[in-house]
Amino acid sequence: MMLVAYIGRRLLFIAPQLLGIVLVSFLLVKSIPGDPAVLMLGPTATPEAIASLRSKLGLDHSLPVQFWIYLKDLAQGDLGTSWQTTRPVLEDLIQRFPATLELVTFGLLVAVLIGVPLGLASTFKEKGVVARIADFYGLGAGAVPDFWLALVLIFIFYTLLQWVPAPLGRIDFAVIPPPTVTGMLTIDSLLAGDWSAFRSSVAHLVLPVLTLGLVNAGPILKMTQSSMEKMIQSDFSRYEVLCGIPHHLVMRHALRNALPSIVTIISVLYGYLIGGAVLVEIVFSWGGAGQYAVQGVLNSDLYPVLGFVLFSAIFSLFVYLIVDLIYFMIDPRIGH
Repeated sequence: MMLVAYIGRRLLFIAPQLLGIVLVSFLLVKSIPGDPAVLMLGPTATPEAIASLRSKLGLDHSLPVQFWIYLKDLAQGDLGTSWQTTRPVLEDLIQRFPATLELVTFGLLVAVLIGVPLGLASTFKEKGVVARIADFYGLGAGAVPDFWLALVLIFIFYTLLQWVPAPLGRIDFAVIPPPTVTGMLTIDSLLAGDWSAFRSSVAHLVLPVLTLGLVNAGPILKMTQSSMEKMIQSDFSRYEVLCGIPHHLVMRHALRNALPSIVTIISVLYGYLIGGAVLVEIVFSWGGAGQYAVQGVLNSDLYPVLGFVLFSAIFSLFVYLIVDLIYFMIDPRIGH
């Protein structure tokens, strides 16, 4: 019952948060220069045709009225229609969002596998070689732009070494994609038992995942280092050392108490990567939701941008809810 009440209190905040996110994103998107009606009809369109289309799209109303119309459509599950694809935005995002989710999930997994062990190893021996490598890597990872690193990796591993396929899409053109179940090609190919598609999809994932993992391992490494150092220097760790408790148990207890901070930075990065992986998607022609939103911004196609923000917000709030549950499992006193 305590867990149910805890989840209920968290869910109460989701609706106002979503409303605030939709309002802010709507105002920001409307501030983008360019008239959608002009772009849709082209430069040779007559003023009468432009005015007629603006009226049809509701662009002749004031911003509050436009926002109210959008909210009413949103309540009915209508995210609008993209004039570029001529399809409902909801269908486009359902088709493209799994590609982005697959990319950022594996990218974050690589970041965790690099950042957490390196942070722990540098804490065990503060003046060792690993600690120096971790300090250098932590500073360097935060200074390297992900799109630049992606281009460098493409040049080395595709252009020079020919170890990976061309950075074009999620699977080789000669390979038939597996039947869509989750939208993630690696999982769908495993479910279908299509090993050719699985190898191809994994090969295309290597460079973009490595790019995201190497760049985002830095914050995880730094948080792991600082949290562990704080816990090791705390009174309970010092007391355990004085009591003669083995060093590995002291470190294990310190790690348990440092976990909330580490989980927090991982969850924040997960939500950030949904939008932060946009440039990586563009470099690798990934065809995900981020690339879809950028095309919407460049062409004043507003509904894809708003839909992407809404999807990202829902995903981030869901991740934060899962993190709250993890906190509750680590320390049930949080629920009081």
